Amino acid sequence: MSSSAVAYGPISSYSRVRILHLVQTRAERTISELCEATGLHANTIREHLQRLIEGGYVIQTTEHRTTRGRPRTLYSAATGMPDASSAVARDKVAEAARRGDMMRRLLAEPDSQLGREATYQLDALVEHLEESGFEPVVDETTMTVELSPCPHAASAPQHRPTLCQVHLGLMQGVLTQAGGPLAADCVLAAQRPAECTVQLRLTA
Repeated sequence: MSSSAVAYGPISSYSRVRILHLVQTRAERTISELCEATGLHANTIREHLQRLIEGGYVIQTTEHRTTRGRPRTLYSAATGMPDASSAVARDKVAEAARRGDMMRRLLAEPDSQLGREATYQLDALVEHLEESGFEPVVDETTMTVELSPCPHAASAPQHRPTLCQVHLGLMQGVLTQAGGPLAADCVLAAQRPAECTVQLRLTA
């Protein structure tokens, strides 16, 4: 993929990136909080949130009130944990595993050397990355995922730290949702904007 390629998926718009960053850094955000933090109109926030919910990256809950008044809708990042799991994300993981099994049977390929659970985690991770405009190359020996050239290389330099942080959080959520020994540890420092490598690790 060339550096001029269009990035799709949850981080295709920087406004959506900002919203994701806010719900990743603190759960149970309200529409008014997101409007105040981003300067975006409430209807625009709702549109972005709907896309993120449909993609399995954000979950919504209803506020539990102990006083009178209409409960607010709260928005949090879908982290894959039991209390922050998305039905859409669960379906994506199951479908990625099904397609992965089919391809391995057709190509007579073995599971990951890291085990069956890690195989399904990598299935889900690769599909998520491809949906987001990347062409991931997984190296199980170095436990890295090569994402170069990054489709966000042309983004404003001041936006890149947030982009990297948000996408790392999405990768962590996908791996947690899939369940297994792998976690996304960090985005490795790069010499050039088009370079992007994510370090994986084995959890205890």
